[in-house]
Amino acid sequence: MSRIGKHPVVIPKGVTATVEGNKVHVKGPKGELERTLHEQMKVSLKDGQILVERPSDEDNHKALHGLSRTLVANMVEGVTKGFRKELELVGVGYKAEPRPYGLQLALGFSHPVKYEAPKGIKLSAPQPTSIVIEGANKEIVGQVAAELRSLRPPEPYKGKGIKYVGEQVRRKAGKAGKAGAK
Repeated sequence: MSRIGKHPVVIPKGVTATVEGNKVHVKGPKGELERTLHEQMKVSLKDGQILVERPSDEDNHKALHGLSRTLVANMVEGVTKGFRKELELVGVGYKAEPRPYGLQLALGFSHPVKYEAPKGIKLSAPQPTSIVIEGANKEIVGQVAAELRSLRPPEPYKGKGIKYVGEQVRRKAGKAGKAGAK
């Protein structure tokens, strides 16, 4: 059996889960999520736990088994604790301002960049040079972080741009002057 897939997903107090065929619906204090899993995976709800089973020991079934269980576990964790990503803006004049639609960013372009938050995502800027992304769906939180980072990825010479908190940017040496130039 899959090492991850064989573990049941425990449903904590305050969270309700329903399973209809391959569709899993989880509702908790941070929101509600719904996902349809692969049709070959068997999902069941027993004694406050969600179990994922596979039909055979084929390689693709083993892979789907662990994936399906992890997706369900992420749904349960998302509606209880939520997920959070933090970004950092590095550069002179780079800043983020919260707006009703999402964020307005100054990234060294001739115009401000507007980023609209998708449904279920909360964007905030506790300081002008940091962005916090929060939501119940792990995939969407990661996607929003990647989209914001792609607006101005960190460059290797001065390290300017949007980077994840804790991300190490590999720096390059600048131009070397000609040795005997006159």
